Amino acid sequence: MIDQALRALLAGVPIGLQLGATGTGGAILGMPLMVYIAGMSLQQAAAMSLIIVAASSLVGAWEYGRRGLVKTKAAAAFSWTGMVGSWGGAFGHRLVREEVLLVLFGCLLLLVRAIMARRQGQPVEPDDQESCAVQFPRTCWLKVGAIGLVVGTINGIFGVGGGFMVVPALILILRFPARAAIGTSLTIISLISIGGVIGHLQFGGIDWNLLAYVLLGSLTGMLLGVRAGSWVASPVMSKVTSAITISIGIVL
Repeated sequence: MIDQALRALLAGVPIGLQLGATGTGGAILGMPLMVYIAGMSLQQAAAMSLIIVAASSLVGAWEYGRRGLVKTKAAAAFSWTGMVGSWGGAFGHRLVREEVLLVLFGCLLLLVRAIMARRQGQPVEPDDQESCAVQFPRTCWLKVGAIGLVVGTINGIFGVGGGFMVVPALILILRFPARAAIGTSLTIISLISIGGVIGHLQFGGIDWNLLAYVLLGSLTGMLLGVRAGSWVASPVMSKVTSAITISIGIVL
């Protein structure tokens, strides 16, 4: 038990570090680590992953919010549909075999990175006064609500925060500046994950002792990651995130 607790603690650090530095990828690391290293079932890992991501994201969102890098309207529009989708996705999780879910998760990661690679050459104009980052007109509510529903459903099914989809959506579709996209993403992820946690808790208990160790490691990593995000240039962090996502996708 002590050995498993130590492994759980160490597994939490990279979750928070990745999430705090880039606004994405915490559960991408956490879910495989908890399944293959800590020896948890996929359902248990998914539920615990969402709790960890929600708590860690709240800490990161508070840090970014103090700097004025959280867009509250976008966070609200994303979150209300995202929470509904996440709750429903948690029910869908139990209808698919674990092996199939892991393969589908790996394919999803590779698909997201492929889409991002194709869009990187397209110009982004975050200072446009009509962009959703500035004015947030009615059309933005519709766009964000639809994206939030998709992200939330994926959140509930796979037990991931969805930041690897939210941040690209905020930057490429809604034209958010990179730092504001990360801060807003953390707020969105924390709220969406709550819906998934509620759904998963209806199907079984959670090992709260192991969760405490993973959460402790994750919160430590989150505080380090937020500071690392301000030290390292955005293009460098983007490349690191891409490399991690592609590697995990191939392994799965």
